[in-house]
Amino acid sequence: MAYILNIETATKNCSVSIAKDGKTIVCEEVSNLGYSHAEKLHAFIEEALLKSNLSYKNLSAIAVSQGPGSYTGLRIGVSAAKGLCFALNIPLISEDTLEVLAKQLSINEGVIVPMIDARRMEVYSAIFDASHKKTRAIEAEIITEDSFQDLKGMVYFVGDCAEKCKTVLTKENFIFREDIIFPSANEMSSLSYAKYLDENFENVAYFEPFYLKDFLVTTSKK
Repeated sequence: MAYILNIETATKNCSVSIAKDGKTIVCEEVSNLGYSHAEKLHAFIEEALLKSNLSYKNLSAIAVSQGPGSYTGLRIGVSAAKGLCFALNIPLISEDTLEVLAKQLSINEGVIVPMIDARRMEVYSAIFDASHKKTRAIEAEIITEDSFQDLKGMVYFVGDCAEKCKTVLTKENFIFREDIIFPSANEMSSLSYAKYLDENFENVAYFEPFYLKDFLVTTSKK
C-alpha cells in the first residue's frame, strides 16, 4: 500500500492531493486567489493529511509538478517537496505539468494540446494523443495563425490560453475546452503511482524545476 502526496503549483492553481495506490482520496486546491501558494500550500498539505486520517510518517513518496510554468510557483512547490523528502527520507517523484493538464480530458480520437500561458502570445505547449501519450515534446512558442496547422482530425486545446488564442486558432477542427484551465494534483495520482512502482525517482539534492526559460531571441531595433 502506497500513500503519495502530490503537489501542483506550476500555475495559479495551488493544488495538493493524497492518493492511495494511484487513486485520489483527498484533493485540496484553490485557483481564484492568484498566486497564493506561499500562504496556502502547507496549510493544504496539513488539511489533506487530516482529512485522510494520515500523518507524514504514512507517506511513501512525494510527487511534484516539475513545470513548465510560473517560476515562483514552481520554486515553492519543489522546495516544499524536497524539504519533506529530506525530512521523511522518502523518494521524490516529478511529473510533467503539461501531461498533468492533458490528463483532465478524455477523448476517443484526435489530439490534446495542453497550453500554459507565458506572456503576450507565448505559450508552453505539447501534444498528446487520445491515450495521453506525448507525440510532440514540450515547446515554448509564439502562437500565430500557422500554429498547429499540420494537425489532422480534432484538436482539443486545454489550459489557461483560450482567451488569447481562440481568436487566432480558428480552424474548424480546433476545439477549446474552456472548462479545463489549470493542472490539478488530482490527475497526478495515477501518474505518480506508476513512477513509484517503477522506482522512477529524482535525486532530491539536485532536482530542479523545468522552467523552459529564455526561448526568445530578439533583434535590436538600432
